[in-house]
Amino acid sequence: MIELPADKMDQLVKRFAMLESQMAAGPDSETYVKLASEYADLEEIVGRIRDLRAAEDEKTGLESLLADDATDAEMRELAEAELPETDERIDELRQNIRILLLPKDAADSKNVILEIRAGTGGLEAALFAGDLFRMYERYAAACGWKVEVVSASDGDAGGYKEIIAMISGKGVFSRLKFESGVHRVQRVPETEAGGRIHTSAATVAVLPQAADVDIEIRDQDIRIDTMRASGAGGQHVNTTDSAVRITHLPTGIVVLQSEKSQHQNRARAMEILKARLYDAERQKAADERSEARRLQVGSGDRSERIRTYNFPQGRLTDHRINLTLYKLDRVIEGELDDVIDPLVADYQARLLTEEQA
Repeated sequence: MIELPADKMDQLVKRFAMLESQMAAGPDSETYVKLASEYADLEEIVGRIRDLRAAEDEKTGLESLLADDATDAEMRELAEAELPETDERIDELRQNIRILLLPKDAADSKNVILEIRAGTGGLEAALFAGDLFRMYERYAAACGWKVEVVSASDGDAGGYKEIIAMISGKGVFSRLKFESGVHRVQRVPETEAGGRIHTSAATVAVLPQAADVDIEIRDQDIRIDTMRASGAGGQHVNTTDSAVRITHLPTGIVVLQSEKSQHQNRARAMEILKARLYDAERQKAADERSEARRLQVGSGDRSERIRTYNFPQGRLTDHRINLTLYKLDRVIEGELDDVIDPLVADYQARLLTEEQA
């Protein structure tokens, strides 16, 4: 039987009840938002704990009936039939609670900055980068998330040489964080008359969006250059300086934004710079914690090949967990749960194994 920390569960239930009481007392709006956020974080696990205790009480009642010589035959038969089902429900609830009690990634609740860049493969790589972006865009829509394109460099024959977007919503990073790495595609390009299969690739980076409390950027650590954004043929897009390039001097990270509004460009560029610095800090911390490093699905290395999309065979393979699905057409249309769920489950299983050790 799975053992759970009873004291910890008691504390969570008491804290949840206290939050309910404080919210009902009518605090000011700022306090209410903080209480409601913590309440939402605890709601699922407290619900499971209450379900578990109700199931355990039910089991105790059934066992009492079976131990009582006065219980008639019909009632005894019902109790004997229900007891295994109750035991199964208790085991399932205990496993769910155990997973919910695992240490949380502090970034799981954050929005993300998604960066997709065409890699090897020329025109076909850019087309594939476009396919990947649309896949994530459709998945985001199905999850009720908002997608906002920050910048895009179109491919010469379609798709994107590079596209950066912000995705916001509940639990975005927790679902997309395992997507970082090299995605490889095998298919026959439309321009290939001989029907030969080409292999190309695109790189995906999923960065948790950093808040001001997560990362601080000192004015003396950045250089901001503004320039006129030019369109085709060298014509200016508008009559004011609009492109913004921010260089983070300590790390050498450069972010360039070139939309119409200089003010918006600067804000966007700072958002992306914060996310990249925050991600770099997380990667450094993971490198320093060998235990945490071993628990990652893959190394988190942007150059690591994580997945292959084989169109002629309709096959998707995730190389980190040896997952193979023959439903590539549906995955590329945004049905990603069957890919992401096994990655999350594998990560949780590794955490549980580490906890036991």
